[in-house]
Amino acid sequence: MKKLLTLLFLFSAVTLFSQQSLKGKITGKDNVPLEGANVYYDGTTISTVSDAEGKFSIKFEPNANNILVISSMGYQTEYLSGLDASKPLNVVMKISENELKEVVVNNSPQFTRAQKLKLFREYFLGTTSNAKSAVIKNEDDIHFKYDKKNLLFTAYADKPLIIINTALGYKIDFELVVFEVSFNKFSINSLDAYKNFYGGVSRFEEIDNSPKVLKKREKTFQGSQIQFFRNLANTDWGAEKFLLFKGKYKQDPTQSFKITKGEDFAKVELFPQDKSENTNLNLKNVVAVYNLIFDKKEASKITFQTDSFYIYKYGNNSNIEDILFSGKISEKRVGDMLPLNYGIE
Repeated sequence: MKKLLTLLFLFSAVTLFSQQSLKGKITGKDNVPLEGANVYYDGTTISTVSDAEGKFSIKFEPNANNILVISSMGYQTEYLSGLDASKPLNVVMKISENELKEVVVNNSPQFTRAQKLKLFREYFLGTTSNAKSAVIKNEDDIHFKYDKKNLLFTAYADKPLIIINTALGYKIDFELVVFEVSFNKFSINSLDAYKNFYGGVSRFEEIDNSPKVLKKREKTFQGSQIQFFRNLANTDWGAEKFLLFKGKYKQDPTQSFKITKGEDFAKVELFPQDKSENTNLNLKNVVAVYNLIFDKKEASKITFQTDSFYIYKYGNNSNIEDILFSGKISEKRVGDMLPLNYGIE
């Protein structure tokens, strides 16, 4: 019994010591310590704030490949990667120059602000039931611009967007870095849009974890992009999960992807497709195109513009801009967004 207790103690000690922490200090103008600066990993619930001495400590996972974001009112946000937990991190924040200031007001008088907000909500939050329950608390901080010459609609914000998603029980602070909708004619109607893209960094805070909300989160996770990438990394396919098709023919994933597993990551290499079988492959940069069916009913398409990429611990990947989704899976936007670390402790 004594030996068993000793072994259990040793196992616990190893577990404790394996949980690394990243420590650092944040200072501002005149090297003054910044208290209350937000420190978080992009897209997760893993966060902390700096103390009165500007110091912080946060969980460190070297193989998760997450961006560490540091933000404080009046200062430019810092985005850090490639960090080393063995060395204390000293971050000197720069005073914000408020470069955005005021975007030209009503540069497209044909369209009202209400019309622009409607389009923004549709392409940013989405149109699902979860998205419809999500509210952006500070919509007045969003500025719009319409480039009539290039038929390009853009949105900007000089403050993080505060999103309350009651359906999934999260408060999300989203720093909008880019938002674009391209049209095929001068219009504000989504039916005339042919391409859209948004990006930024986000911090999640749980505000409700009732059984109803937890059930809805799991339902939202099913069939999501994050689940797809986690399953791809673990070669986890099946009729009630994802099935892969080339055109209308079911495809053996082992004949499409070579998966090389590492510690908390997987390298994915695509086997080349025959261009004579798919005209989409003649398009610029397109390497492979597959159809996906989730749970026998949700149809999507995935287009790869890279022949290799990495999938990290949470399902995030190295080439997100080169992997394009359409169909059912692409309907889930910020209104259906879960933390990257959902379901992973």
